Amino acid sequence: MTKWAGTAYPALVAIRTERLLLRTPVLADAASISLLAGDYEVASMTGTIPHPYSEEMAVDWIQSLQAGEEGVAFTIDRGGALIGCVGYRATEKTHAEMGYWIGKPYWGMGYATEAARALILHAFNKERFDYLTVGHFKENPASARVIAKLGFEPSGEVLRDCAARNNKARCLTYRLTRERALASLRPGQEAFPLSAAGRGLG
Repeated sequence: MTKWAGTAYPALVAIRTERLLLRTPVLADAASISLLAGDYEVASMTGTIPHPYSEEMAVDWIQSLQAGEEGVAFTIDRGGALIGCVGYRATEKTHAEMGYWIGKPYWGMGYATEAARALILHAFNKERFDYLTVGHFKENPASARVIAKLGFEPSGEVLRDCAARNNKARCLTYRLTRERALASLRPGQEAFPLSAAGRGLG
């Protein structure tokens, strides 16, 4: 739900949406990630972010990501300010699990939906997955609304570890097929892949 394992990018990648820039995390992001993700109200709704979440922990995560150990992840940038992260973990060649978090000052503004939509299109177009999965803890109705807007369909309920709570919690799970996503999320209109220099990736 927060950290992702799988294929790492060999170079900086960015995806632009109407209001946001999704980009590869760099070490300079550690302080902002620690501050926002370390908020208990944020961390307790994720599976793997501990509380407290120090800047050193954020540095370790970014370095693991750069080493190819944490999969595909993007920081979410709004007008030059980091407001959250989004990414996916390739559990098998055919599918991956998506995760995201938004800092508390930026809740309720539609940023999670906008960023996740762009990530979904990127994942299906780049990785050619058959489907994506996602989950949220039962006491997180805001995440449930985001997931519904993205077209995911319910698939079950499981117990998941929650590092911030140091306990397990009920997690509702969902699934989104490639065909459903590409039909409903209008590929080509939501996300524009860019290189670090701003040139199209093709």
